[in-house]
Amino acid sequence: MSTMKRRLLGCVSAALVIALLAACQPASAPANDLFAEIKARGTLRISTDLNYAPHSSGVQGAQRAADTRCDSTELTAAEVEGFDIDTAVEIAKRLGVEPCFVTPAWDLITAGSWGGRWDVSVGSMTITQDREKAVWFSPAYYSYAAQLAARAGAGIQSVADISGKAVCVGSGTTYDTYLNGGDLGFPASQIKVNAPTNVQVVPLNTDSECVQAIKAGRTEFEAFLTASTVVDAAIAEGVGIEKVGGPLYIENLAVALDKKSAKDPKSLLEAITKAVNDMHADGTLSKSSLKWFGADLSVVK
Repeated sequence: MSTMKRRLLGCVSAALVIALLAACQPASAPANDLFAEIKARGTLRISTDLNYAPHSSGVQGAQRAADTRCDSTELTAAEVEGFDIDTAVEIAKRLGVEPCFVTPAWDLITAGSWGGRWDVSVGSMTITQDREKAVWFSPAYYSYAAQLAARAGAGIQSVADISGKAVCVGSGTTYDTYLNGGDLGFPASQIKVNAPTNVQVVPLNTDSECVQAIKAGRTEFEAFLTASTVVDAAIAEGVGIEKVGGPLYIENLAVALDKKSAKDPKSLLEAITKAVNDMHADGTLSKSSLKWFGADLSVVK
């Protein structure tokens, strides 16, 4: 064999080896892909509220696992509990990563522009047109009614009775928008009662604080507006409140991702969408809802 042929065969063999090695390497994910970053990190950073039982709250005396990938500023799944927490943990499991929780203020979450401080919100965020300007939404994972409640014996028997009165809400919530006469930004079919006028809105950090204020004997308001689930939990706990009328409107709640994320969230949204749809189909959300609320709220209205 000539020297030239040997050189050509050598070059061909080397090229084949390089091609085979390249084929054996896993396909590299786009450098700008948020889901790829999450998988490489091994954790999904989820915003939550530690004062929104039975949706999310801290676990007293919880032991932090030594082998967790969550950093010291984040909470592990063992340190929080609730329906939203179980939903988030299951989503992370289906994505193949560990859930880690952070606790920013609610108005920062709904505003978007998170600056990469957390990846997703799994915190009972109602889908509205206004919020869709700032965040991407998954399909709704459950729904509930907005419910007016009042201190027992306050004499408030209808929604019309709160006109001219002080009513507590969580700041930046749909309840705040509704009582201030704003547009909720979802179909009219979801609105069951038109908002009363001339309500003195008292905003607190979260609507759960409205319940806690009444429980503590505070008197700056006699009624509050929140999720039916929060009212039911408070009544079950023995707080001296009562429901006023029926649902005011229906809220569909979803996972949210920041539209201004520095890394492309498209593949993450697709993976979460699949997880939520699968959790509806296999009964995971129904089972969890029955556990935390005593009712199946997973059927989206």
